[in-house]
Amino acid sequence: MASTLTTLPRDDGFRMPAEWEPHAGTWMIWPERPDNWRLGAKPAQQAFAAVAAAIAEAEPVTMLVSAGQWENARQRLPAAVRLIEASTNDAWCRDTGPSFVTDADGRLRGNDWRFNAWGGFDGGLYAPWDQDDRVAAKILDAERAPRYRAPFILEGGAIHIDGEGTLLTTEECLLNPNRNPGLSRAEIEAELRARLGIEKTIWLGAGLFNDETDGHIDNLACFVRPGVVALTWCDDPDDPQYAISHDAHRRLSAATDARGRTLEIVKLPMPGPLFMTDEEASGIDATEGSAVRLGGARLAASYANYYIANGLVVMPLLDPRTDRQAIEILSALHPDRRVVGVAAREILLGGGNIHCITQQQPAGRPG
Repeated sequence: MASTLTTLPRDDGFRMPAEWEPHAGTWMIWPERPDNWRLGAKPAQQAFAAVAAAIAEAEPVTMLVSAGQWENARQRLPAAVRLIEASTNDAWCRDTGPSFVTDADGRLRGNDWRFNAWGGFDGGLYAPWDQDDRVAAKILDAERAPRYRAPFILEGGAIHIDGEGTLLTTEECLLNPNRNPGLSRAEIEAELRARLGIEKTIWLGAGLFNDETDGHIDNLACFVRPGVVALTWCDDPDDPQYAISHDAHRRLSAATDARGRTLEIVKLPMPGPLFMTDEEASGIDATEGSAVRLGGARLAASYANYYIANGLVVMPLLDPRTDRQAIEILSALHPDRRVVGVAAREILLGGGNIHCITQQQPAGRPG
């Protein structure tokens, strides 16, 4: 079993690498819960398998899968994808998996944040969440990577890192009283510095409109490389996203990063707006303790929710009216990587997208 450390990553010389730095692989979790994924999760499984297959062309992929779904997952996934049997509550590896950190000697460790299903009993999306709170520990144990257990609730989708000391997040999420109500903004920043090795936090306001995660940054904006941020954009003043995107643009324009650079902001088109259909909603089981999904609900669709792998960008295809423009923009932003689009509406229907279901493991040896 990997050791649990009582020190802090920054004090030990560790920092969280940027997503575009070299990976040892990618972690995912197989979806199955019928009260979140329609039609017994079969359409979602097809989408997850397509994402895994795309990433597996570039780097190793490991899928956590329950005992009851092991044979099904093995049949649907490429042989190159490694399966590990593990119990989980749902399939959001970005939020339940570890935030890996490395040091100058190439050693690998991981932050195991506390998890309360995006708000616990004050707006959380399901209960119980005890198995999801163990996911990071299970992954770190599988890799024999030492573990820092944080006394702090955080989801991986709530942060973006530039690898050079800057972190991007939203007030809507990290300052929400359903996460860490006893901590001030300054205390949260101190936790992020100590556990991720960053120097500066840039705060945006609200996240993407109607994002049930309480405004995760990875649906609104992301670092493309140091000094460059891609931002979900809306030109329609009558759309509630308009004010959110324009406020984010003002904040980013006024900000400097940890190296003192002003930020270049690249606008990503917003798909839709997209809505869940009555037919889609009717395929989702209603159970006590889970979020209710209704036809007509606006979906938090965003091209910023893409994943950077070794030599590859995997992006969601969401709307034929805007997919091509998004592909062109992301191809220009990542000229050293091949951009692959995956049909991702079924992932979106569950409340997230490609970045939400993946978690990178940076290159490094456990130690």
